[in-house]
Amino acid sequence: MKRIAVLVSGGGTNLQALIDAQNRGEIVGGEIAAVISSTPDAYALERAKKAGIPGYVIARKAFPSSQAMTVALVDKLRDLDIDLVVLAGFMVIVTEEMVKAFPNAIINVHPALIPSFAGPGCYGLHVHEKALEYGVKLSGATVHFVSEECDGGPIISQNAVEVLPDDTPEVLQRRIMEQAEWKLLPQAVSLFCQGRLKVEGRMVRIL
Repeated sequence: MKRIAVLVSGGGTNLQALIDAQNRGEIVGGEIAAVISSTPDAYALERAKKAGIPGYVIARKAFPSSQAMTVALVDKLRDLDIDLVVLAGFMVIVTEEMVKAFPNAIINVHPALIPSFAGPGCYGLHVHEKALEYGVKLSGATVHFVSEECDGGPIISQNAVEVLPDDTPEVLQRRIMEQAEWKLLPQAVSLFCQGRLKVEGRMVRIL
């Protein structure tokens, strides 16, 4: 059974999607063993508590740099004997120490079709603002492995979601969560835990 840690910073809607999927028996071969937040007052910690999952805080503000925080995070993940790290609305860009400690074992969900609207500065509502400014007809979500390049790791899965004429960033965000993120992320986590994801260069093969 693979031990999963979910890293969060805010409300934890993607964490809830994972908890719900786990409760339905859809995360095959894995279990959420820990939730770690970069902010002490994240509602995601409340979700973890309600689900009986241990919650921990490694606050970004407690460290002089992202690198120092990442080192502390890696130590904690190793202490907890974690096999898979899931970034679910985690608002800290982890540094190379994390990627080296968990090669092809960190999964992130991004609320756009990478490589569009991705990279530094593209997070949360900013992504949807950019998509609407550009006038795209389709956006969506991408689940990918994390590499040292921000939003640049091998893509596991993507789902397109229609952009409607009257969309606001908030409305588009909600539709992408419901139609793409909350489905793709648990599926990818389950495939990883079953040993069914094989990374070949930039390609991820589903076995």
